[in-house]
Amino acid sequence: MIYAILRRFGQMLFVMFGISVIVFLIFFATPGADPAARIAGRNASPEVLEAVRHSFGFDRPLYVQYVTMMEKIFVTGDLTSFVNRGWKVVPAVMDSIPVTLSLVFGAAILWVVVSIIIGIVAAATRDSWLDKLLMALGLLGISMPVYWLGEVMNLITQSRYHDSWAFSWVPPLGYKNFSDDPKGWFLTLVIPWITLAILYIGIYGRVLRAAIIESLQEDYIRTARAKGLSETRILLRHALRTSLIAFVTLFGLDFGALVGGSALLTEVVFGLHGIGKLTYDALQNLDLPMIMATVMYASMFVVVANAVVDFVYILLDPRLRTS
Repeated sequence: MIYAILRRFGQMLFVMFGISVIVFLIFFATPGADPAARIAGRNASPEVLEAVRHSFGFDRPLYVQYVTMMEKIFVTGDLTSFVNRGWKVVPAVMDSIPVTLSLVFGAAILWVVVSIIIGIVAAATRDSWLDKLLMALGLLGISMPVYWLGEVMNLITQSRYHDSWAFSWVPPLGYKNFSDDPKGWFLTLVIPWITLAILYIGIYGRVLRAAIIESLQEDYIRTARAKGLSETRILLRHALRTSLIAFVTLFGLDFGALVGGSALLTEVVFGLHGIGKLTYDALQNLDLPMIMATVMYASMFVVVANAVVDFVYILLDPRLRTS
């Protein structure tokens, strides 16, 4: 087990190294990529460009530039923005992490709990009117774009019906720190949580239903029935456990991507300055240090999430422990 953990950790480091090299080469080594020209401005003279290259170290070999940037990101933390002079990149990323984590963790808890309930109920009542209703609602949730649903939620809760008893508790758009105002933190994130979770509730509910129905056809389920176990115990104790493997696979990919910045649309709609918004602004301005920092942060979460999924597999399916 320890060897497997160490091997997976080594694979994580290798993947992150490869991602950092690829991203660095795209922005610093591709033809036409000249960070000095962006820093100096459009009409800069050749002398100014040369001075900028020397000042920022762009005249050094690429491997030296890469090592220097990685050192500034992971060791010293004094990497500064090319666009906003003097603005340190790493502290900006660290300030955005709690916003994105708060959004994604809350939404994940919501969509996992609700989708498991939907998947179990739909599988237990297969082909009934309740099953068809739940699957239709799930399809409706999948079909609604997050940005459109977010705008509709804002229209209802912030404008049209904000003064009604139902939504008078909804605070203005933005984010409040949990340490400063726990209640305000919760209230500002309730609507974003629901908006982000609706899409995934539909997807995960349908996936879990299909996996449970498939598991119920397996030989070990027939053996459990032959032993006289109740259908409820068979469903919850045996079929659900193995069916969660596909569920966990999806969750690991989606959770890692969302924490890494894929919750951008939700953050923009609800005025949350998280990692997604930070990455979007950096791409708009081609702020290369900020792009590098956010990409490394995103890759770390995606890789870690997938590693955690591998270990959860072993807990869910005992057959994998001997493989």
